[in-house]
Amino acid sequence: MPHASDASHASDTSHAFDLLVIGDANPDIVLGPLVAPLAFGQREQLVDTGLLTLGGSAAIMAAGAARLGLKVAFAGRVGDDEAGRFVTAALAARGVDTSAVRVDPALSTPLTVVVTRGDGDRTILTAPGTLAATRADDVPEALLGDSRHVHAASYFLLPRLAEALPALFRTARERGATTSLDTNDDPAGKWDTGGLGAVLAVTDLLLPNAREARALAGLPEDTPLEEAARQLALRGPLVAVKDGADGALVHDGRTAFRTRGIPAEPLDTVGAGDSFDAGFVAGLLAGRSDADALELAAVCGALSTRAYGGTPAQPTRDEADAALLSAPPVPSASTRNDTRTGTGNDTRNGKNV
Repeated sequence: MPHASDASHASDTSHAFDLLVIGDANPDIVLGPLVAPLAFGQREQLVDTGLLTLGGSAAIMAAGAARLGLKVAFAGRVGDDEAGRFVTAALAARGVDTSAVRVDPALSTPLTVVVTRGDGDRTILTAPGTLAATRADDVPEALLGDSRHVHAASYFLLPRLAEALPALFRTARERGATTSLDTNDDPAGKWDTGGLGAVLAVTDLLLPNAREARALAGLPEDTPLEEAARQLALRGPLVAVKDGADGALVHDGRTAFRTRGIPAEPLDTVGAGDSFDAGFVAGLLAGRSDADALELAAVCGALSTRAYGGTPAQPTRDEADAALLSAPPVPSASTRNDTRTGTGNDTRNGKNV
């Protein structure tokens, strides 16, 4: 993936935005931890905490990138309802340009309820609303040429947008932008690699978690992660894989670099993978090497777990860099098997983030 220097990042005036994010945005209602099984029969169960916050993998990534200092625009579709107004206001409050958010007069904004348990597991209930209606013309063509990088998320939840994604990415690249994709989970479990192949051919950076990487590559769950990443990288993109407590790795099809991440005692891991995505893209746009961008991404994922919800604890660039300086020494590029914890690898909205 092409890199710009730190100096050019700071002085770049040829684009209105560093990053355009396209995809899903919805409110998350996070409740928990639930200490007993989820009960029906009109029973009411009490939990310690509840939070209404910004959700959707694309929206969380956009907020994280803006928090890191990037100029970010968001394109997607919400309903003409209180949930849609909440999402739009939440993005704007975090410094994301929302002028391209389209309001659907008929469909509702997606809504997700996340019920957590003390062991870190969760159950997720999502009403999809506008997700299936989001399409190519929800992405203004002018933004594709006015952004240094274009990122898409939740590929399998947005079928009409997914179908148009190869053309959107091709246009973005023709106009000088780089591209990235976080497919997230496929709730149907089909992992349709036929349509995905056309997207990967015009994708500069693929950002799956470990389970997704193996599934996207069509490999068994016990396949070594480096092999899954290698096979995906041979299809075109640089591949950065989130591996939860085992850190993360980046593969360019020839060599792999693995980071142990940053040790963390997470309060809530919802959205940690999206914050990882934001950190990796921010690192590359600042001219950092693939390995250094991976370190920044791991820090951003780990620090985002300090609070409930995907966005409240997302770090600034100064916070992330300070955490990097205080972290244990990172293994050299020739030492590719070390690991540490905290990059984000958990499931929400029927997708891994």
